[in-house]
Amino acid sequence: MTYVVGLTGGIGCGKSTVAEQFEERGAEVLDADAVSHALTRKNAPGWRAIRDVFGPTFFASDGELDRAALRAAVFSAPARRKHLESLLHPLIRDEIDRRLGECIAPYALLMVPLLLEGGRQPERYRRVLVIDCRVSTQVDRVVARSGMDPDQVRAIIGVQIERSRRLELADDVIDNDGPPSPLAAAARRLDRLYRALAAQ
Repeated sequence: MTYVVGLTGGIGCGKSTVAEQFEERGAEVLDADAVSHALTRKNAPGWRAIRDVFGPTFFASDGELDRAALRAAVFSAPARRKHLESLLHPLIRDEIDRRLGECIAPYALLMVPLLLEGGRQPERYRRVLVIDCRVSTQVDRVVARSGMDPDQVRAIIGVQIERSRRLELADDVIDNDGPPSPLAAAARRLDRLYRALAAQ
C-alpha cells in the first residue's frame, strides 16, 4: 500500500510550486484538480455526468465544458455545488485510487485544495502537509496569476477552511510567504521524513 501524504493549502499558497520540489526528489505527485479536469473533458465520464444532470447550459459551442460559467453558477449556490461534488468526487477518487495502485515511488503526495474541509481522513492520508502564507499574499498571487478581481479571490478564500484551522490540522507546514529559495530545504527535510515513514 502506497504511503500517501495529503498536500493542501488555500488558493494562491503555492501548492504546485512545492509539489514540484517533491517530484524532483522522486515522489509521485497526484493533483486532484488535474484529475478532475481530465474527467470533465469532452465525452469523459465527468463531462457526461454534468451534461446529464445540468443539461447543455454550461457547455460551449464545441461541446467542451464552460468551466468558468459552471464555477460561477455553483459558487453562488451551495446546494448546486454539493450536487456537482456528489457527481465528480467518486469519479475523482476512483481514478486517484487507480493511479495510486500503480505507484512505484517511495511515497505519493496527493494534492487536494479542499482536503481538510471535511476534516482529517487518517484512513486515506498518513500525514497532512499544509502550504501556508498570509491571506494578503494569496490575494496578490492569484490576482497576478489570473487577473481575477481581488474581491473574487477573497470570496473564494472565504469559503475555504480557515487558515488557523488548516494549520491546526496539519502534521507538517511549509511557510511559502516569501521567495521560493527556502522551499528546497523544507522539501528536502520532509522528503527524508516521508521516505523513512514509508519504509517502516
